[in-house]
Amino acid sequence: MAASGSLGLTVDLALAGLTVGSAAALSGIGLVVCHRATGVLNIAQGAQAMAVAYLLRDLVVVRHWPVWPAVAFCLLLVAPALGVLLDVLVYRPLQRRGAGPADTMVAGLGVFVLLIGAVVLLWGAAPLAGAPSPFGGAPIRLPGGHALRPDTVAQLAAILVLALAVAATTRWTRFGLHLRAVVDDRRLAGLAGVDADRVSAAGWAFGSFTAGLVGIALAPYLLLDPYGLPLLVMETMAVAVAARLRSIPVAVATGLGLGVAQAELTRLRPAGQLLPLVEAVQSNLFVIALLATALLAGPRISGERAGSPAFSAPGAADGGRGAAAVCLVLLLLPLGFRGNDLRSALLVPALALVLLSIVVVTGYGGQISLGQAGYAGMGALGTALLMSGRVPGLPPLPAAPALLLAVLATAPLGLLTGWPAIRRRGLALALVTFAVGTAMSRFVFQQPYATTGLILDRPSFLAGDRAFYVAELLLLGLGAAVVRGLHRGRLGRALTAMRDHEAGAVAAGVDVPGLKLLAFVAGAALAALGGGLMGLAGRAFDAASFDPVRGLLWFAAVVVAGADSALGAVLAAALLIGLDAGTVAGVSAVAVGVLAAAIGRLPGGLAALPGRRSAQAPPPLPPGRLTPAGRRVRATIAGRIAREEER
Repeated sequence: MAASGSLGLTVDLALAGLTVGSAAALSGIGLVVCHRATGVLNIAQGAQAMAVAYLLRDLVVVRHWPVWPAVAFCLLLVAPALGVLLDVLVYRPLQRRGAGPADTMVAGLGVFVLLIGAVVLLWGAAPLAGAPSPFGGAPIRLPGGHALRPDTVAQLAAILVLALAVAATTRWTRFGLHLRAVVDDRRLAGLAGVDADRVSAAGWAFGSFTAGLVGIALAPYLLLDPYGLPLLVMETMAVAVAARLRSIPVAVATGLGLGVAQAELTRLRPAGQLLPLVEAVQSNLFVIALLATALLAGPRISGERAGSPAFSAPGAADGGRGAAAVCLVLLLLPLGFRGNDLRSALLVPALALVLLSIVVVTGYGGQISLGQAGYAGMGALGTALLMSGRVPGLPPLPAAPALLLAVLATAPLGLLTGWPAIRRRGLALALVTFAVGTAMSRFVFQQPYATTGLILDRPSFLAGDRAFYVAELLLLGLGAAVVRGLHRGRLGRALTAMRDHEAGAVAAGVDVPGLKLLAFVAGAALAALGGGLMGLAGRAFDAASFDPVRGLLWFAAVVVAGADSALGAVLAAALLIGLDAGTVAGVSAVAVGVLAAAIGRLPGGLAALPGRRSAQAPPPLPPGRLTPAGRRVRATIAGRIAREEER
């Protein structure tokens, strides 16, 4: 009887896990198809899913639409239209100017934070009750007394239909031939008469459609949170990464398998101190899978061309005297503030130090890191633990030595992302760093055993807000001097060479692995210093301040302001804090999102605007003005497509 009961529980948990697993599988299908059609990993898919879920709830709950017409409106009209709009306004201009994967990823992050900001502006930041499921009715009874939800059945049916439709379209239709031609070489496909823009638009429409499907599938089971839901869907990228962004069957199997495994792990209930850790693993299995798959996938998903720079940040190293004057005014202006205005301004120098870490890692070193919020959180939490006497063998420490020790302890943790960076670049490294930052948030910052009963207060001589702000300015000046020193002399030239052409830097004798580790360790120390100051400014440790989504917003803001400029970090911090304090929630995300989505038109960022010279690219060759070699290539590809159609 006991064995029979255990088997029955196993089956019930597996059936329950299919609900989350099928949503992850749908997400994987959309990511794979969009990547195969456009060459872009849709990093904004989670935000698209969240936006569609919010719209469905508004139509059904607030405006009292019938459920099915609202679902049809969201899935068949709004979601595909959003995908086509993103293709036309954001990604197509980048493709036409030959932008690299880094610029494309930054544009995707811009879309991500833009959609989050728009949702916060429209519906607020507070979590809302989920949207109703379109599949009502009693559970479907299976042999043995087990039950399956109707919406789970619908999701599994959708997976089967979509997978078969994609396979049939790519193998047996003219559009599939054009799709394969565009994937192989977009330029040559265009010479052969293939409408690459139409193929790309169809891929984005399908990817956005599946994102909306994921949002509608998850909405009945979750509170709608403008920050939590996009992050949850983003974690399901593990499914697409495991499939190497190509195999739909592997993506489906991985998604369903992870969903079932996550449900089965709930049976583990160890006693004692292991229980919180096991529960964290149970609820964050997709985070672990994303980290593992990104580490294993390596260069296969980098998207980088041989010899191309991992991240291009031209011409903003100093930002010009105009940008320096603006930064100085922005930093000195709060000295005349009082009350809440001054308390809000305390976060500007602290956040600027965190953003300086992104300048070092990304702007100088060319390594895309999306996990700096994790190191900032470790600095704040480490300071609080040391001040609270929670570190074994150490008494409670004053604020200054606690902050210093927290920075020294966090700096070596930069190896968590620096070591994988030795063999990874571009998209692969971005996914690893994002997974590391998310793991820090989920397994450390959100665990009560690590964050309860903490003391985080300023020393008596810095208890006043104005005195503390002056101390922050001194530390920011020291940090900026160190960062600018890294960009000068022999070390600066080596970092620039590594960023611009890694293979060439190796050939020139530059110790590229050592430089990468140095950049990540220095970045972790700066982020920890800024995070500790953020905690001291608010006199409390707030896990939400170091959420992974905020880390994505910070990265996008630095790139917009000027990733290769220490002044850009100050501009970005002032922009974010000023908009949050002086306007309503969501405005800063919308502003940064719009600018990041248009990154192709802002080379070097805002810090480079004063000294930027306009440069106009030569117009493209008209369709009828091909060279003889171009006409021969077009004829060859057209003949190949015709022969495949005949077969």
